[in-house]
Amino acid sequence: MASQPIIEIRELTKVYKGADEPAVKAISLDIFPNEIFGLLGPNGAGKTTTISILCGLFPATKGSVMIDGLDSHTDLNKIKQIIGVVPQDIALYPTLTDRENLTFFGNMYGLYGSELHDKVNHYLTEFGLEKHAGKTVSKYSGGMKRRVNLIAGLLHDPRIIFLDEPTVGIDVQSRVVILEYLKEINKKGVTIIYTSHYMEEAENLCSRVAIIDRGNIIALGNPKDLLEGHPEFKNLENIFIHLTGKEMRD
Repeated sequence: MASQPIIEIRELTKVYKGADEPAVKAISLDIFPNEIFGLLGPNGAGKTTTISILCGLFPATKGSVMIDGLDSHTDLNKIKQIIGVVPQDIALYPTLTDRENLTFFGNMYGLYGSELHDKVNHYLTEFGLEKHAGKTVSKYSGGMKRRVNLIAGLLHDPRIIFLDEPTVGIDVQSRVVILEYLKEINKKGVTIIYTSHYMEEAENLCSRVAIIDRGNIIALGNPKDLLEGHPEFKNLENIFIHLTGKEMRD
């Protein structure tokens, strides 16, 4: 693992107005180049809040974030040029086709003309969507929407990509396509930060994981090392339940 982190998080805290306690409680964490890093936790644990702060969607209450040597307080515009964001909610215009959506998002990244046209064609083919390119997104299945949602975050060739539940609620075939592509771009040097409720998926995909609960990081390490440290459990899901409890989270 590289000695210099690509993301440095120090004492990161987020308190929402009117909340009884912080959503994120002074967490510190290093993420290294070319990792697939999993941020795992129950509903309301602080995963999406942490990802949102790292992406610059809203500020932290306290603490600092450095991304590729850039300070999120002063260099946010530069950071946005090197990161891709794939939100949990589908961020597409339902009355537009996938090509029209991707052209719109490509323009936002400063991509135009033949370069953008070629990229859109490449990704539509890569994700098995080329034959559907004339349909509006409203007519797409959940898995197809997820694939277009992912493409929108990849068009500008980011060095770091944040994915919040990228495979939630989709068919097995779409999940396989997405996960295989993430492995492929990771081999090419893209650092991936990924949240999921699917423990088996995270166990097989991630080089390291952090388990967060009630705003605190309660476990951190390579999935294999975590399993070796808890020999009484047979998989990551068992460890996750042991650490976070069986209480239902809404």
